[in-house]
Amino acid sequence: MNRGLRAAATAVLLLSPVALGACSAGQVAQTSEQNRDKVGAMTGVGDLALRAVELPYPTGGVYPQGSSARLLAAVASSAETDDTLVRIEGDQFDSVEVVDPQAVAEPATNSGSLDLAVPAGGILYLGNGTGPSVTLVGLADDLGVGQSVNVTFTFEQAGSVTAQVPVGTSPRDLPRGEPFDFHTEAGVEQQAGG
Repeated sequence: MNRGLRAAATAVLLLSPVALGACSAGQVAQTSEQNRDKVGAMTGVGDLALRAVELPYPTGGVYPQGSSARLLAAVASSAETDDTLVRIEGDQFDSVEVVDPQAVAEPATNSGSLDLAVPAGGILYLGNGTGPSVTLVGLADDLGVGQSVNVTFTFEQAGSVTAQVPVGTSPRDLPRGEPFDFHTEAGVEQQAGG
């Protein structure tokens, strides 16, 4: 191998990491625009998967003690036969009210049995506007963002599963308070004393 060829090969080997590194410098457009599905809890039982289980962001940021909260969820079935959601319960609320727009009967509560079909290979949506509306009535404590409530779902065939259901975040930007100014006398005194 002659000197010119060897020098060219060495230059290519030395400069290629720099050139390739420059390709990924800065923010990659595809990943900077992606938003991971951040809503709700996920759990499963048998052939059923519960996804996006949450309480929507409350007006004012907190569900007060004794109030009601809507429950959102999707129950996806990979089973070959239909199943039925027969009960929703928990010890951090008094009862459950379910209004099924497709049912002809009065709203059901957890004092009786629910009868919400989970189709084989399909999805039962709770609280999304097309499926049954589920409300947890009489919350035992104040609930805000970052807090959760345990909810047990009982299915006729798959059995029971308990999900830790979080309170969702606001879908819009919220106003922030004033930031702490470290250049004020209080900030200087705190730094001097520490």
